[in-house]
Amino acid sequence: MGSLSYDPPVTDDPGTQHGPPDGEAHSGDRVAFNHVGLRVSDLARSRRFYENALGFRFWWEFDAPDEASRVLLGLPSLSGLHATYLVRDGLVLELLHVSGGDQRPTRPRTFDDPGLTHLSLAVEDRAGILAKVRQLGGEVLESSDVGAAVMVRDPDGQLIELTSWAWRSKIPPLPA
Repeated sequence: MGSLSYDPPVTDDPGTQHGPPDGEAHSGDRVAFNHVGLRVSDLARSRRFYENALGFRFWWEFDAPDEASRVLLGLPSLSGLHATYLVRDGLVLELLHVSGGDQRPTRPRTFDDPGLTHLSLAVEDRAGILAKVRQLGGEVLESSDVGAAVMVRDPDGQLIELTSWAWRSKIPPLPA
C-alpha cells in the first residue's frame, strides 16, 4: 500500500512547537506524551463539559483526512473525522467526532473492561465541580463517593475520578 498523509496543519511560529529545537542533539530514542483521545457523540456538548466543568482550554483542531484516518484507526469506513484538542495541566485531551456514517450507541465503561479505565483530576471546589458536571450533561456516581474521591461520567459515559485537592499533598512528588 502506498504512503498516506496524516499530517496536521503546521505553523512556522516556533512558540507553538513542542520539545527541543530541531537542532538540539538527541540519541534518536526520544518519546514524549502526545494526547489521550476520546470519541465523542456531540462535539459542542463535550467541549462545554470539559471546558466549563473541568477547566480544560481549547488548543487547536483539524479535519483529519478520511482515508488515512480510516487506515490508521483500523475502521472499515470513516468519513468526516474532526479532532479538537483541549489542554489542562499539560494533559492534552483529543476529542474525536465523526460527522459522517453511523454512530454506535455508547455503553458505560467499567473498571473490569481492559484498556483505559478513567481520567483523574484533583479538585478544590468539589461541590461546585459536581454541580457543573450535572448541569453540563455528566453524571455523578453517588454510590462511588468515598469522601476523598468520587467518580463521574462525561456526557458520553467516560469515567472521570475527582479526588480531593488535599489528596495531592499525600502522594509522593513526581520524579525529576
